[in-house]
Amino acid sequence: MGKSVPEITLNDGFTLPVIGLGTYTLKGDQGASAIQNAIDDIGYRLIDSAYNYENEGTVGEAVRRSSVPREELRITSKLPGRYQEYKKAVFTIQESLYRANLDYYDLYLIHWPNPKQDNYVEAWQALIEGKKQGLIRSIGVCNFLPEHIERLEKETGIKPSINQIELHPFFNQEEQRKWHEENNIKTQSWSPLARSNEVLQNNTIQKIAYDHNKSVSQVILRWHYQLSAIAIPKSSSSARQLENISIFDFTLDEREMGLISGLTRSEGRINNQDPAIYEEF
Repeated sequence: MGKSVPEITLNDGFTLPVIGLGTYTLKGDQGASAIQNAIDDIGYRLIDSAYNYENEGTVGEAVRRSSVPREELRITSKLPGRYQEYKKAVFTIQESLYRANLDYYDLYLIHWPNPKQDNYVEAWQALIEGKKQGLIRSIGVCNFLPEHIERLEKETGIKPSINQIELHPFFNQEEQRKWHEENNIKTQSWSPLARSNEVLQNNTIQKIAYDHNKSVSQVILRWHYQLSAIAIPKSSSSARQLENISIFDFTLDEREMGLISGLTRSEGRINNQDPAIYEEF
């Protein structure tokens, strides 16, 4: 029996589970089996992929193997920086679907703004067209700063439903999250556990985990949930997949939330990938 996960409603009326499965590095038969298990046995319904992960086919294979009806799943992919020009973006959306052998993506995102290239508005227009054609159900962005999103809305009249950003205890993105909330855009967290043993060994979080008889990962993911951020932790382990999704039977109080948020650092990004200057291809 899979876990029951609450859902949230985006600004376009589309719904998403409040936690999903990241799939970065999950490839081939082993990856497909891990993703299928997450869907069928653990209860995940939101699966996150990207063109640049080179595993859209693996995700599609897991969907085909799964016993869960396609319409109950929420499958995400992302447009890479090198294909942000309008025509290239249109073709890449189609190619993403061909790779996965899917008829549509539930959520499709621009992976990075790549401001030096200045093609992200064209890319957004391509996503809008993809949605009109029924190839995408909801459209959003990743790693966009407020000024990037404001420009999208100003030039197209359509704002993203979601912005997937780096978010973890060492980089809590308080100002960005507040801006999202004020502008009715949902926050999604990539690398929610910071890809680091340092965060898992943090004394503050370990003490909170001990008090709740939970793992450090569960406490961090609960922190994301109470911040109204949709976390997408990656794991190929059945035990870890179950642990990560089992966060709805306890609550962090205001003091505990503040202690975790207080771990943030001014230079807390994992790889110093600042969207104002970072270029992804």
